Amino acid sequence: MPRQTFALFDPVLAVPAIASAFRKLNPARQWRNPVMLVVYLGSLLTTVLAWRAWGAESEPPAGFIVAIAIWLWFTVLFANFAEALAEGRSKAQAASLRAVHKETWAKKLHEARHGGEVSRVLASDLRQGDVVLVEAQETIPADGEVIEGIASVDESAITGESAPVIRESGGDFSSVTGGTRVLSDWIVVRVSVDPGETFVDRMIAMVESGKRQKTPNEVALNILLVALTVVFLGVVVTLLPFSLFSVAAAGSGTPVSLTVLVALLVCLIPTTIAGLLSAIGVAGMSRMLQAKVIATSGRAVEAAGDVDVLLMDKTGTITLGNRQAAAFLAADGVREDELADAAQLASLADETPEGRSIVVLAKQRFQLRRRDMQALDARLLRFSAHTRMSGVDLGDRQVRKGAADAIRQHVDRLGGNFPQSVARQVDEVARRGSTPLVVADGRRVLGVVELKDIIKGGIRERFAQLRRMGIKTVMVTGDNRVTAAAIAAEAGVDDFLPEATPEAKLALIRQYQAEGHLVAMTGDGVNDAPALAQADVAVAMNSGTQAAKEAGNMVDLDSNPTKLIEVVETGKQMLMTRGALTTFSLANDIAKYFAIVPAALVTTYPQLAALNVMRLSSPASAILSAVIFNAVIIICLIPLALQGVAYRPLGAAQMLRRNLAIYGLGGVVVPFIGIKLIDLVLTLCGLT
Repeated sequence: MPRQTFALFDPVLAVPAIASAFRKLNPARQWRNPVMLVVYLGSLLTTVLAWRAWGAESEPPAGFIVAIAIWLWFTVLFANFAEALAEGRSKAQAASLRAVHKETWAKKLHEARHGGEVSRVLASDLRQGDVVLVEAQETIPADGEVIEGIASVDESAITGESAPVIRESGGDFSSVTGGTRVLSDWIVVRVSVDPGETFVDRMIAMVESGKRQKTPNEVALNILLVALTVVFLGVVVTLLPFSLFSVAAAGSGTPVSLTVLVALLVCLIPTTIAGLLSAIGVAGMSRMLQAKVIATSGRAVEAAGDVDVLLMDKTGTITLGNRQAAAFLAADGVREDELADAAQLASLADETPEGRSIVVLAKQRFQLRRRDMQALDARLLRFSAHTRMSGVDLGDRQVRKGAADAIRQHVDRLGGNFPQSVARQVDEVARRGSTPLVVADGRRVLGVVELKDIIKGGIRERFAQLRRMGIKTVMVTGDNRVTAAAIAAEAGVDDFLPEATPEAKLALIRQYQAEGHLVAMTGDGVNDAPALAQADVAVAMNSGTQAAKEAGNMVDLDSNPTKLIEVVETGKQMLMTRGALTTFSLANDIAKYFAIVPAALVTTYPQLAALNVMRLSSPASAILSAVIFNAVIIICLIPLALQGVAYRPLGAAQMLRRNLAIYGLGGVVVPFIGIKLIDLVLTLCGLT
């Protein structure tokens, strides 16, 4: 999907976010965040107090009350701005999707077949079940399934990838998306959704909507923040009668004012994390979209961060996807180059990836080039599933390559003998998890070509990282147990499921979930749909079937099965970000206690002046400095909330220690420095 990148405070995003921050002052919006609602009500109260004190003698002075009111409003606005900026970045990512979402004409077929009568209708008039014909250079009018034909499709408007993809009837690559374009040939598509319910419609709605389901961890954190707020509210409310009683009993001093109590409450409650919490959640979904993964909810993103079991298909995820020729194993009395020459000849008519890899390996190892088959008067025999062989006839000479039992039958028919040494080679190759292909020249068996699943580069290291994070990796494959075990050992996965059926996948996921694990998996076919629906995090391939996409809670626009690892990392980054900022928010309250508690109560209890460890110039300066820092720190932390904490593959214990060292210690030190600097500036400017 083509994306426009923006700087964090790009005017294109920042200006609308500022306007949105003021719109979010609506009490109905503020009610959703109880902690910030307290700040909002405190802003209203101090505004009323400032209005009453203006132009009159008051204690504290009207100017001080006005300054407190202004900075409390800034605190609310900065929190609104953080959320609006996160939402704005998501909305900006939808701009390219709108370009796809345009009115097009469709060729509606009266009969569900190519060549039938066609009528032109608007795409918006199509309904689920309608059948349309899409030809070269035409736009696919709606989401659907290919029921006839095969075509090359440009999906760059959705995925951002310039390479076209093949879509054909049947199998797992029959799903097409409205707004993409057919480049060659034709396809007949059965529409799978009604207008307004297309995949692009849903994507635009998801990325533009400011409404977002709160995730379980976010709900738990909100409860903690509300509980802390209630506790501090109770503490602050009781300070006024205690102050009045103490002043009356001592006959000296000044009771604490309402303005100071409001400032004290706002500084004590966890406003920093409360102001950034929603922005972190929206940014998590936005980062998924940047990775070209559409998450249906924040819940799915967060669940990805808690995943501890990963189920991955072998083909395309762990291996490159097609087996490739790796070695020529010559029979007794046969030279390796002789075997390679015959294997290449027998593979010239084999258009499968495996056949082409044999031609390439022979060329690389022995400089064998393609021959002029016309000059040799050769008759090519293409590979077929029926014969399980390919080959070439050069006059009376018959060169064949294929499965061991197929070659055995071929040699037996010609009156030859299948050597026991070659049979042993076939068994050894199979035990290694590879595929043996036998080559014969007439009645003579020349040896074995070993085809191997090629493990993707770096995948073993990625699995080691996941293991350090406490995530178990499970390879799912249709291979037999021997082959699966060999590939699993080479790839470094923790476990494997051989001969996997839809029922076996579903049973394995349920087993892990019953043991208390959170399971993620990826899939693209109808047979994956039950398991995808059961998994906690289910990433469906955009190139896959509609059933898979409906069953999953995420859709990978790139259709790259390895994206599952990136999804888990993004989810963990979101949890790490929330944890880091929560740690920082709670820790920086310590400095604010030393700044504002002595300043707020020193007029009632002069002994508290000993707690002024920062040597702030005056009680008024101390209170105002703490309130200003409380507001400014939200703006300073917006980049971290939107971009996320730098991801590192660490275990839970290591991550906790790291967070405490960086954000816990930083949360204590930074406010001491920040409040003192603000106090110096206020003093130098004569504002207190």
